[in-house]
Amino acid sequence: MKHFLVSLCLLGTFLHALAQCSDSEFQLEGNYLLGGLFGIHHDTSPVLHDRPATIDCSSKTFIPSSYRRFQLMRFSVDEINNSTKLLPNVSLGYEIFDQCSDTHNFPGIFNYISVNDSVQPWGDPHVTLSKVTAVVGPYTSAKAMTVAPLFTMNRIPMISYGAASSDFSRKQKFPYFLRTVQPSKDVIELIVKILQHFNWRWVAFLYINDDYGNNGLELFMKNIKDTNICLAYHKGLDQHTVHPQIFKQLKEHTIAAIVVFAPEWTAENLIRSAINENITNKVWIASDAWSLNKKLRKEKGIRNIGTVIGVSEQGLTIPGFSDFIHSSRRQTHCENATQNTYCNQACNYSSLSAEDVLAADPSFNFPVYSAVYAIAHAIHNALQCGSGRCNENITVYPYMVLAELKKSNFTLLNQSIRFDKNGDPNYGSYSIIYWNHSGDAEEIGFYHFKQSANLSINESKIQWYKDGEVPISVCSKECLDGYLKKDTGTHRCCFDCKICPNGTYVNKSGDASKCLDCKETEWSAAGSTACNLRVVEYIPFTDTGAVLIMVGAWALVGFTLTVSVLFAINYNTPVVRSAGGPMCFLILGCLSLCSISVFFYFGKPTTSFCNLRFLPFLLFYTVCLACFVVRSFQIVFIFKIASRFPKLHGWWIKYHGQWLVITAAFSIQALLLLIGYSCAPLETTKERSWYPDKTILGCDINLKATTGPVLLLLSLCSFCFIFSYMGKDLPKNYNEAKAITFCLLLLILTWIIFATVVLLYRGKYIPILNALAILSSLYSFLMWYFLPKCYIIVFQSYKNTQEYFQGIILNYTKTISQ
Repeated sequence: MKHFLVSLCLLGTFLHALAQCSDSEFQLEGNYLLGGLFGIHHDTSPVLHDRPATIDCSSKTFIPSSYRRFQLMRFSVDEINNSTKLLPNVSLGYEIFDQCSDTHNFPGIFNYISVNDSVQPWGDPHVTLSKVTAVVGPYTSAKAMTVAPLFTMNRIPMISYGAASSDFSRKQKFPYFLRTVQPSKDVIELIVKILQHFNWRWVAFLYINDDYGNNGLELFMKNIKDTNICLAYHKGLDQHTVHPQIFKQLKEHTIAAIVVFAPEWTAENLIRSAINENITNKVWIASDAWSLNKKLRKEKGIRNIGTVIGVSEQGLTIPGFSDFIHSSRRQTHCENATQNTYCNQACNYSSLSAEDVLAADPSFNFPVYSAVYAIAHAIHNALQCGSGRCNENITVYPYMVLAELKKSNFTLLNQSIRFDKNGDPNYGSYSIIYWNHSGDAEEIGFYHFKQSANLSINESKIQWYKDGEVPISVCSKECLDGYLKKDTGTHRCCFDCKICPNGTYVNKSGDASKCLDCKETEWSAAGSTACNLRVVEYIPFTDTGAVLIMVGAWALVGFTLTVSVLFAINYNTPVVRSAGGPMCFLILGCLSLCSISVFFYFGKPTTSFCNLRFLPFLLFYTVCLACFVVRSFQIVFIFKIASRFPKLHGWWIKYHGQWLVITAAFSIQALLLLIGYSCAPLETTKERSWYPDKTILGCDINLKATTGPVLLLLSLCSFCFIFSYMGKDLPKNYNEAKAITFCLLLLILTWIIFATVVLLYRGKYIPILNALAILSSLYSFLMWYFLPKCYIIVFQSYKNTQEYFQGIILNYTKTISQ
């Protein structure tokens, strides 16, 4: 506030200086006066002062592009004044100032908001309190941020043609501000889309260290937050920046894509420094503030720095502007420039030719042109112009112009000029340009802001610096399909790649940092991006192996039936009697019943099938083994124990001891099976661990249910071996030890082989092997116990006589007695 009061005190001095200004390019009288702020010069080394002070802009760096925009405002007003449709009987004038500094060009601003050498802030809006009706400019956000509060104070609308900071969209803070340039929000969004289009994810952001640049950095970081782009490095640029240090950081971070969000004078210093430092193989993304800079494109060595791609407003030719410049160059204005020292309206540009002006950077020309026309249309509507005249009884105040500006809707050079609720342009498209090897800014694409917002780029027009291929700018190369990203630093773009193991996959459209597990019904190989359904396998009834085994089971039943018939016919013969007599039929019947289990090993497993795979075999095979135990014991008992223990022999005969043992074994086994299967019935299983791509349907071998019955079978086998060994020296025809022992050895060998295979193999053919083991166990007794006796009955009938057996017993008795 103190500085502001000091400024007001100096106002008289400023206005006195302004009174000395003569007619020049900067001034034109009219019914309604427009203000214009153009940075024709730029103060590259601003000096801080402890009190408000003005500066001589003409001594600063001349900016040709700004001078061209300055001339475009003059042309626009001249064109409107010559129009018979727009403001037909009203003329526009202008008061333009060269605003070369962000903070030290207040004389012109005070001139705009003063009347009769006085300033009355926040006065009655219906009283003329300012010289100008509206202001065009300024160019940069920093300048606009400085002067906007002063214009707001007197309710003067201002339309900037270059201030892109998104802060100006906040109408609570800048209610009288509009612009004809796209806000930084839209430009940054376009730059991010270009980075995504070329897959540049590891980028640097260099920006002017002011309101415009800081806002650009903030917007850039916000826009890339949910993308795969990482901001590897950022740096604010000013007149004190040491460029070699920046380039050193870019090299250390291996950054290939660099966004330069800065005005042309800042970008010029940076790019020239890059050329001098021999910086190569980079992609420079130019903002709209310097993308059409003609001086840089022609700079010696510009090709060596890499590829320059930029965004800019679409180039529009403004009819009549060239003729206006040629005509204006032939006139002389303001011969004595020294008298305008304090009003920043120096006219020392007589050395510039028309070609020099027209050759300058055409950036932001249409925004200037449309800004002037927007104000003219607003005044036209406020004056209720129509039928070739305007209402002269209406006095237009700045606040009225603002109201009409907000409602703007007119066509200019095929562009529909409108503003949204934030005062931003509700129209327009940008070009994507490429600095080709001829030094031209060649259009390679376009982007419509307010339409579908689609980006179109013709990459074939770009001659990349790197072997004609699109340069890569990444911290870490993208992982191959099926590899997860493992972060190695603070940036999500820096990571290691690790292959996902079997049974997992990487969802590339989702979180690529995790290996997701497949479902139980799915599988995946190492390095997969999706899961596949497992193949469900089991042995159907139609399988070749299943058919052969079932045929073998039926053949077993047929053989046992045949043997039973043969034994029945020869029931009273010594061979049948010695084989066990009636017990033989029980054994053969149980062998047939055991074969029932074989048929439940095929087809889709169910709980019932699983239980019936083991139940018939365990139950009836117990009876078979019990019969062989009894048969072995009887032979030994008759020949070796009966004479020593006659009473025991009598008891055994009287109470049919053999049947008691068989019945007891059957009952115990039945009880064990009942208890075991009731407490822990067998269930179906789905084997997935052995085969990653298959699900093998099978049955669970529950140890709780099968341990007791199996131990009983092993006990019976042990007794068989014991009694068989004890009777090894008995008469041959009555000695079944060798046959039973051989059968038991085959039985044990069969199940040892099966157990070994099960430990090594978990495929779908386990049920076939199990059924084969059962069938082998049944055939071992049928083939090696009953078949030899059938052979004697059929082919050696002489051995099947009482005399032959008595002779053997007599020889055995003689041997024993000797």
